[in-house]
Amino acid sequence: MSANSFDARSTLRVGDESYEIFRLDKVEGSARLPYSLKVLLENLLRTEDGANITADHIRAIGGWDSQAQPSQEIQFTPARVIMQDFTGVPCVVDLATMREAVKELGGDPAKINPLAPAELVIDHSVIADKFGTKDAFGQNVELEYGRNKERYQFLRWGQTAFDEFKVVPPGTGIVHQVNIEHLARTVMVRGGQAYPDTLVGTDSHTTMVNGLGVLGWGVGGIEAEAAMLGQPVSMLIPRVVGFKLTGELKPGTTATDLVLTITEMLRKHGVVGKFVEFYGEGVAATSLANRATIGNMSPEFGSTAAIFPIDGETLNYLRLTGRSEQQVALVEAYAKEQGLWLDPQAEPDFSEKLELDLATVVPSIAGPKRPQDRIVLANAAQQFAQDVRNYVSDDEEAGKESFPASDAPAFSNGVPSKPTTVTAPDGSTYEIDHGAVTVAAITSCTNTSNPYVMVAAALVAKKAVEKGLTRKPWVKTTLAPGSKVVTDYFDKAGLTPYLDKVGFNLVGYGCTTCIGNSGPLPEEVSKAVNDNDLAVTSVLSGNRNFEGRINPDVKMNYLASPPLVVAYAIAGSMKVDITKDALGADQDGKPVFLADIWPTEAEVNDVVANAIGEDMFNKSYQDVFAGDAQWQALPIPTGNTFEWDAESTYVRKPPYFEGMAMEPAPVEDITGARVLAKLGDSVTTDHISPAGAIKADTPAGKYLTEHGIERRDFNSYGSRRGNHEVMIRGTFANIRLRNQIAPGTEGGYTRDFTQADGPVSFIYDASQNYQAAGTPLAILAGKEYGSGSSRDWAAKGTALLGVKAVIAESYERIHRSNLIGMGVLPLQFPEGQNAETLGLTGEEAFSFTGVTELNNGTTPRTVKVTTDTGVEFDAVVRIDTPGEADYYRNGGILHYVLRELVGS
Repeated sequence: MSANSFDARSTLRVGDESYEIFRLDKVEGSARLPYSLKVLLENLLRTEDGANITADHIRAIGGWDSQAQPSQEIQFTPARVIMQDFTGVPCVVDLATMREAVKELGGDPAKINPLAPAELVIDHSVIADKFGTKDAFGQNVELEYGRNKERYQFLRWGQTAFDEFKVVPPGTGIVHQVNIEHLARTVMVRGGQAYPDTLVGTDSHTTMVNGLGVLGWGVGGIEAEAAMLGQPVSMLIPRVVGFKLTGELKPGTTATDLVLTITEMLRKHGVVGKFVEFYGEGVAATSLANRATIGNMSPEFGSTAAIFPIDGETLNYLRLTGRSEQQVALVEAYAKEQGLWLDPQAEPDFSEKLELDLATVVPSIAGPKRPQDRIVLANAAQQFAQDVRNYVSDDEEAGKESFPASDAPAFSNGVPSKPTTVTAPDGSTYEIDHGAVTVAAITSCTNTSNPYVMVAAALVAKKAVEKGLTRKPWVKTTLAPGSKVVTDYFDKAGLTPYLDKVGFNLVGYGCTTCIGNSGPLPEEVSKAVNDNDLAVTSVLSGNRNFEGRINPDVKMNYLASPPLVVAYAIAGSMKVDITKDALGADQDGKPVFLADIWPTEAEVNDVVANAIGEDMFNKSYQDVFAGDAQWQALPIPTGNTFEWDAESTYVRKPPYFEGMAMEPAPVEDITGARVLAKLGDSVTTDHISPAGAIKADTPAGKYLTEHGIERRDFNSYGSRRGNHEVMIRGTFANIRLRNQIAPGTEGGYTRDFTQADGPVSFIYDASQNYQAAGTPLAILAGKEYGSGSSRDWAAKGTALLGVKAVIAESYERIHRSNLIGMGVLPLQFPEGQNAETLGLTGEEAFSFTGVTELNNGTTPRTVKVTTDTGVEFDAVVRIDTPGEADYYRNGGILHYVLRELVGS
């Protein structure tokens, strides 16, 4: 029950139903607030308890100073939690482990139970092993079940053991697309109350639902578990950046072009830790699908959220996707009553403002390794010619290419070249070179949720087939939509056969290529690439293209709209300027250009209007939690504590709570720490967290071999996130990680200073030696440390390797928070300084003093850092809120929650 200090409790009647609401207009200053802060204000009004959430917190939002730096801490209580299986499995593992820990501390295991609705969508496990055939989907699903049976059994147990926990089985769709199409409420109804739908999710792209007017963002699995257990999310009232949209997109441009332009603008502006809110007349001209595409890319901007207000377009989408008329009526009535309805003329109070005329957007791609590195499509071939030099050996000559003219004409001189002959299984041969597109994937929640770009891709395929074109033989082509609705409307429009003929057969309903599940390249292509060290490329309609993420054989990765993915599969090389070079020749030998196969806006709109209907969504989601016969047949244990299998290599009980007492031990200073890794700028959670394939000669591969697992059954790191033994061994093991302590190496290597002269060693092996010697560890890093996906294992693995402190120039929000959640101290170099300016090599021993001030209930602004070589400086303590200090004092957020629950 709310303390209701502002007398905000009221009643809203919609049709025959009445709902309790908390009126925003009861708080002075609420009318001028941005949409996102109005949602936070309602959250506090409804959850005011007089202790953690007080009238002063509510007044702080009402009196928000848009120009001030964030300083006021509030407690945000999300309405629900959403998870995907890679990040969700460890959440359920931890909940199961907490039940046992509660029991050991004398409490009731049933207290460990989600208090807010928690929904998990299995979407990250399918790998595009099979492609280019009509039965690829069925074969990949069969492989998925074979690899993941233990995990799926565990999740099915969780669905029966925990209240308020539901699982969307494999082969259904991508979590964020399922969220906007079915799970999102927009306005939540619970216990007779109506209030804004809000959430946190264990995937950074949770922000896709921002396009539907739902405030939510990605958190680490650690924070999500706490939210499920009733803990509010501690946060500072953020700065809100207003992004005004005007005009309309020109024909020939897509939502992908728009979102890459916005990504570039916001990265340049700087929005880390801020909310972004879209407003203006251009919002009304932006389809819901395009809004969701923009919201999805919030992590690529660096913002916490990227939200759109509710309007008629929101209601149209809710109707289209099968929400009830009562629900749609409630959303409209509630939004208008609470001032959450879009006014295209309004200028809310924002901290900062940007503006974009949609008519200025031009076709674009992004790459070769960051989503914010936008390239105008007309300049793509020229930019590739410059960027490829960073990926080829220094002594390689630049020369003219010798491709067959019919494959890729009109190449320019001066591009590094190493033509390599490949023999296909059928005996035919072809040549590949640097820049060859070896992966072309229509994948990921960002674009496959958007029918306009998906239909455009299918129409490009149709026109290409009619001209006699298809993909080049070296291109692995895959289609992995975010929901079954996509293939339904392709089928209804008669477009599926054309996609199939170009090689874009359905491979699965899941994330696949965008998260590194692209599967292996054909053996002959992989061998040619590796034997000749070719800088080959991928083109995908995803949101992430970080180094080493897409495929271990592929060095350069480009984000592009689905129709451009099809075009590049036909062109076969990033050296082709697809805006003016021929993609190939038609049946009469005449050159075919992109303009010849690019659909008009009218053609796309016609298919969207006639091929997509409410019935498709109702059919796809009518029994979405039930699963197929294969899912329902999985045998599961019973009981409210899990029966751990000591032989399992997928799901193991983690050691977080071993030896835990009811009272936390005092915080101690850190002395004699050695550096496990010294890293540069823009080290992402992809570099830190285990992801992708497991190689046989790595510590994780050796562990699996020792446990009797054949190489073919290693599966991916993501699928083994429930086994901490595998995950520790894969932390900091990304094939593109460059640890400056071990120059000349690439991958999970360091120097082990427990041995004479500090020989080069696997990071995991060195960590074990340090921990055996009782030596604490530290990480040195540059700017934007931990950017990327909200991976809890980036923090869990760091902690389990024995790292006690990280010193970076700057952090991205989620990873800094997750480090604290695992009891690791995040520190920041003094302003304007870094490891280089301070002369740190990483070979020093470090001591950190002043940390013990936390025992007094206060957080020190800085701690003193000294080394055995005489370097001394004050590092800024990045424990930003009192709540985070509580978590750190307890050794982590889960320990804090556990003690709170047992104590109550």
